[in-house]
Amino acid sequence: MLRNFIFSLFFFTGIIIVLIIFLPSFFLPKQVVLFGGKLMGYWTGFCLKFFLSTKIIIKGTENIINDEKFFIAASHQSMFETFFLQTLFNSPVFILKKELLFIPIFGWYLKKIGSISIKRSQITKDNLNFYDEISSTVKNSDRPLIIFPQGTRVLPDERPPFKKGASRIYEKLKIACQPVAINSGYVWPKSGRKISNKTITISIMPKINNDLDKQIFLRTLEDKIYSELNLMN
Repeated sequence: MLRNFIFSLFFFTGIIIVLIIFLPSFFLPKQVVLFGGKLMGYWTGFCLKFFLSTKIIIKGTENIINDEKFFIAASHQSMFETFFLQTLFNSPVFILKKELLFIPIFGWYLKKIGSISIKRSQITKDNLNFYDEISSTVKNSDRPLIIFPQGTRVLPDERPPFKKGASRIYEKLKIACQPVAINSGYVWPKSGRKISNKTITISIMPKINNDLDKQIFLRTLEDKIYSELNLMN
């Protein structure tokens, strides 16, 4: 319990300090804010390693796409990947719940870096233009989009079907997909205390080209990520 408390104290204090330091960046180019996001990612890794004795293994960096537009589809078990993946990829564009944009300061940063918001389970004018906004963002930026096809954080042993939205994005964007499997829930579960002296493995798998039917793509993506997670257990 003590290690959990110390981790949380230093982790959230560090995040708040970064947010405060980068307040002037609201009036500066977007790249300055994106650098702050990377700092949060590195701080996340440091706190896990230093306070919880977590080992972080990164596999498949040679598979990272660097010669074409792509989007990332990652498993989602904790807050870890939302911070740390910014250190491995070129400042990904996040899709997130619209409510997060209303968080003081933090929400302002999310909006500044071009995050795409959606109101879940609601049909609104904004949601109807959702895929057009994604397409426009990807077309006009060299930053990859990142999605979590499970839809929410899940327990390490849960294997829910992937959401159909992932296949719609694949069909709409007509670009390659970079599957990423992460077993962070064994260290940082979506609820309860964090577990020390464990290993987080990030596996960056070979791309899925954009030449599949969207239903076949979704099954292929789900099989690849869940098969990789099963090997990590």
